[in-house]
Amino acid sequence: MTEAPQVSPLRLVATLAIAGSVAGLALVSVFEATLPRIQAHKQAALERAIGEVLHAPARFETLYERDGGLSPEPPAGVKDPERVYLGFGEDGRPVGFAIVAADPGFQDTIRLIFGYDAGKKTLLGMRVLESKETPGLGDKIEKDDKFVKQFDGAGAPPVGVRAGTKSKPEEIDMITGATISSKAVLKLIDGAIDQWKPLLEAHLKETQ
Repeated sequence: MTEAPQVSPLRLVATLAIAGSVAGLALVSVFEATLPRIQAHKQAALERAIGEVLHAPARFETLYERDGGLSPEPPAGVKDPERVYLGFGEDGRPVGFAIVAADPGFQDTIRLIFGYDAGKKTLLGMRVLESKETPGLGDKIEKDDKFVKQFDGAGAPPVGVRAGTKSKPEEIDMITGATISSKAVLKLIDGAIDQWKPLLEAHLKETQ
C-alpha cells in the first residue's frame, strides 16, 4: 500500500491564506455592489416614515445639531451628525419635527421615528423603523394599530399606564404581555424630547 504524499505545513498555510483572501475579496465585492441599493432602500423607508409621522407634509428639510443650534449645514468633520427633520405645510409654515431615536428593547435595539409639535408640545405620530422584539408580543409595538395610533395627538412627554386605564392626553395604554417593549418606546420618545426640545423651540423662534 503506497503512502499518501506528504504536504508541507507551509504549503497548507499558503493554500488556506489564498483561499481566505479570495473569499474575503468576494465578500467585499458583494458588499460594495449591494451597499448603494441597501442605502437607497433605507433612505426611501425613512422618507416614507417621515411623511407618515408628520401627516404628509408638502416638504421637509434636514437640520443638523451644530454649534449649539440647528443648521441645514452639517458640522464639519463629523461622520454621522445628529439630525432632525422639519416638515412644512402647503403654506410654508412648519408642521412639526420628525425625530429618530434608538435604544435597547427586550430582545434587541428598537429604532423608531416620531413626529413632534414643539409649539403645542404634542406628538404627531410614531412608527417603528427597526425591531427584533418577540413575535406576537414585543413586535406589537409596530403591528398593533391601536397602540401605534395613540401617539397621534398625544401630549408630550407620554406616560405609560395599564391597558384600559388611559384618561389623560399624555397617557398611553401599555400593551398587555409586552410591557417592556412598550415602555422602551416611551423611554425612547421621552429621552429624545429631553435632548432636542431646547434646540427645536429655539429654532422655531428664530425662524418665525
